[in-house]
Amino acid sequence: MSQTTTPTSAMSDTDLAELGQQLRVDSVRAAAAAGSGHPTSSMSAADLMAVLLARHLHYDFDRPDNPANDHLILSKGHASPLLYSAYKAVGAITDDELLTFRKLGSRMEGHPTPRLPWVDVATGSLGQGLPIGVGVALSGSRLDKLPYRTWVLCGDSEMAEGSVWEAFEHAGVEGLDNLTAIIDVNRLGQRGPTRHGWDLDAYARRIRAFGWHTVEIDGHDIAAIDEAMTSAARTRGAPTAIIARTRKGRGASEVEDKEGKHGKPLTDPDAAIGELGGRRDLRIEVRRPDEAEPAPRGGGDPHTSLPRYATGGSVATRTAFGETLAALGSLHDDIVVLDGEVGDSTKAQLFAADHGERYFECYIAEQQMIAAAVGMGVRGWTAFACTFAAFLTRAHDFLRMAAISRSSINVVGTHAGVAIGEDGPSQMALEDLAMMRAIHGTTVLYPCDPNQTVQLVTAMTGRPGISYLRATRGEGPVIYGPGDAFPVGGSKVLRSHPDDQVTLIGAGVTVHQALAAADQLVADGTRARVIDLYSVKPVDTQTLRTAAEDTGRFVIVEDHHPEGGLADAVMESFGNGHPAPRHTRLAVHTMPGSATPAQQLDAAGISAPAIAAAARKLAAS
Repeated sequence: MSQTTTPTSAMSDTDLAELGQQLRVDSVRAAAAAGSGHPTSSMSAADLMAVLLARHLHYDFDRPDNPANDHLILSKGHASPLLYSAYKAVGAITDDELLTFRKLGSRMEGHPTPRLPWVDVATGSLGQGLPIGVGVALSGSRLDKLPYRTWVLCGDSEMAEGSVWEAFEHAGVEGLDNLTAIIDVNRLGQRGPTRHGWDLDAYARRIRAFGWHTVEIDGHDIAAIDEAMTSAARTRGAPTAIIARTRKGRGASEVEDKEGKHGKPLTDPDAAIGELGGRRDLRIEVRRPDEAEPAPRGGGDPHTSLPRYATGGSVATRTAFGETLAALGSLHDDIVVLDGEVGDSTKAQLFAADHGERYFECYIAEQQMIAAAVGMGVRGWTAFACTFAAFLTRAHDFLRMAAISRSSINVVGTHAGVAIGEDGPSQMALEDLAMMRAIHGTTVLYPCDPNQTVQLVTAMTGRPGISYLRATRGEGPVIYGPGDAFPVGGSKVLRSHPDDQVTLIGAGVTVHQALAAADQLVADGTRARVIDLYSVKPVDTQTLRTAAEDTGRFVIVEDHHPEGGLADAVMESFGNGHPAPRHTRLAVHTMPGSATPAQQLDAAGISAPAIAAAARKLAAS
């Protein structure tokens, strides 16, 4: 086979049809080499990809960090053989690397990840590409002020995901005419036909209702695809959805439009390659973008002061968070804030007063909020996504995928635990520490004091990966000075004596309960060490081990369910030759109702009297 490199401007419709066939053949070959994969889902979208690459995408594959590059997100990430075949066609990877698909150590993973420099985000959990694309497009229109386009290739099965419709509405309201969704309507999902089959108008009606421009086409008609993409680029004031009727497994009689062929290599790949016209080795030059730079980021006002709180007062950590965020917005003009329509309660809204152009209202759409934060992170913005901690459970899969994407975003959940009081269990985050600790590479912080909150929020801004800060609703005493340091991975020993018999460990609201319990205990002649474990992940292993050696007994107190929270973080410091102390776990074991904060703490058994009682029992044993 001879290799030719063809400028995109010179490619005819016939050439593009040939390129589409090459992408199909290479998708079949990649899956055959792996013995697994999704060639049929790749084959349906091959013509769409060919036209996009050759005539509409502006991208410099030698400079994937070029700020003027378009963004291509493969939301139907299982069709990765198509994406990798496209990378081969543009010369970004070799044929040899293509055939390492799904092999140990290969960059050609089963679903795309940013191990490849041309992949912005990991996909494969369906319904996430378009929401993230909205964040990228918002960055282009409102932050970067650059003309790049965001193209998202979606599957029809994922149109059943509610997150997709959160994205359609968000993009429509924002009028993101730099965003194009290409929907590969191949009629067949994993186990059979999709909900709407080939009823393109069923999709178009719904999408138009969200303020989008829609185009319905034959997804194997090169001229129609080209015209639709041209229309998308010319449309002003609205995003475009290209709804393309395709055939799954196009061109191979063994699999074309047949059920039961999803997610499997072809039984006879050689026969299919013959039907598709054999192997080709076409190379194309994707059009590079015009040189452009994003709007300058000047670094902010260095004279801005961070909040300082006088000891002896009483301030909610959510308030300290909002005031710190507003100040950081003046110090760093790359910070953006996304709100889940509770900014007046989380106090994130304080940021909007001086930095409204960097404040994004996502309304009650937590999945879209996290996705948009990830999309803005793709463009180098430091994103804070904020809502009630309980509602972050809706977006857990987006956070999980953000970790796979190597995203660096900051997440703040307020109104944590039973201490919120009368609102009751629907508003209480009692699972969030477990959820966030379980995500790969996260940082999990839980301050008890406003000055501590200032330091931890500031630390989050430059920390890689996903950082989570848990904040409380009610006011609490200011126990630390503005100059105290709180390094991530540290803790604070608030009470200590050589004769300590037990260690009380808390975080957030339970720190204050533990201090009160220690005062009660010392009156009884029992000395208790008190540790504020504000860094839940990473945890201060050395301080915990020292306390275990000194006292031999722990009472661990958390405003959280017992599974996966503070106590589990503490006990993971032991083992591997480090004997665990005798310990009691106090946590929320029952289903709360409505009551005052003090009543809630008492009912859950995590108030000062309950802590003191548990410590006495443990110390006496």
